[in-house]
Amino acid sequence: MPTISRKGLLMPESPIRKLVPYAEQAVKDGKYIYHLNIGQPDIKTPEVALRAVKENDIEILSYSRSEGSESYRKKLAKYYNNNNINVSHKDIVVTCGASEALLFLFSSIMDPGDEVIISEPFYANYIAFSVASGVKVVPAVCSIEDNFALPSIDAFEKLITPKTRAILICNPGNPTGYVYSKKEIEKLASIVKKNDLFLVADEVYREFIYDGGTHHSIMEEEGLDEHAVIIDSVSKRYSMCGARVGCLVSKNKTVLKTVLKFAQARLSPPTYAQIASKAALDVPQTYFDNVLEEYVGRRNVLIAELNKIDGIKVAMPKGAFYCIVELPIKNSDHFAQWLLENFNIDGETVMVAPAAGFYSTPGIGLNQIRIAYVLKKESLIKAVHILKEALKVYKD
Repeated sequence: MPTISRKGLLMPESPIRKLVPYAEQAVKDGKYIYHLNIGQPDIKTPEVALRAVKENDIEILSYSRSEGSESYRKKLAKYYNNNNINVSHKDIVVTCGASEALLFLFSSIMDPGDEVIISEPFYANYIAFSVASGVKVVPAVCSIEDNFALPSIDAFEKLITPKTRAILICNPGNPTGYVYSKKEIEKLASIVKKNDLFLVADEVYREFIYDGGTHHSIMEEEGLDEHAVIIDSVSKRYSMCGARVGCLVSKNKTVLKTVLKFAQARLSPPTYAQIASKAALDVPQTYFDNVLEEYVGRRNVLIAELNKIDGIKVAMPKGAFYCIVELPIKNSDHFAQWLLENFNIDGETVMVAPAAGFYSTPGIGLNQIRIAYVLKKESLIKAVHILKEALKVYKD
């Protein structure tokens, strides 16, 4: 019988989506599920974006340029300049989501067998992108004990080998909600310049910063033009996950030229989604102010409720809309499946994301879950209550 590739065997299942069959069965059995497992905001997509698609007068839905339409990239460049990121539209390649941007970048700057250092825990699909590219992930391990703060420069530099090509961060972080300070970005900048590496920042949650904090982009740093690459997306910023429009931003012309070759191979990003994304750039600051206020309230309610549960540990997120929770159990994969199959309160249960999939280090995160607080406060309170009661009866 023909066999699949080694790469296919190594490709991990999504810790976020692998429980979907159990959730579907739970719904068929009549249960209501509070979805804490996936970062799908319930915030309404800006009307201006939806209207731009509904009311356009396109007669032929044609290809755009492989790097994305010029009009969208020019408007996107203005957005970046308003956020202290001095770029032109020629520094941007539009992609089918941030995922495609990372896949193109990995293939552009690394060969099979090369290494990328990523602060851990990290967005689970980084592992999938590395497997698809034949790249090895080297984790810079962070701990819930100190709220997932960045390791020291010494710790980072000890991980660098002749195979290292890049350092990748997510800022603010998924799954931790950690926000990197200006000082930490400066430390990373010094490391990549010293060792001639790329510094890649997934900045899709840029607008979601809490408690008076600020976002410091890697492209605000002096002297990083040849090193810095931003990965971005409209998915979370405008609650447009289904648009599948992201981008890669860099002043390194060789990187952009190489990424463009991969972009040409897939022809172009979706035309309608670019129209919606361009229109979304017109939303006023009040939109983000209201969204931010809502997420701060949700975070505060979630953390307060979780802290009422004996035996758990939770990190305080400073951005994005996720947190890591350590539970008094041995295996969160089993626990998450058990919640869907065997536990409910008055026909209601919860779906969580087991956190081991957000680590590449074996044996870490087995007793942790990631929670996405993308539900209304009342639903979060009910969901945490279900978790609390479930932990009283669950046996590993």
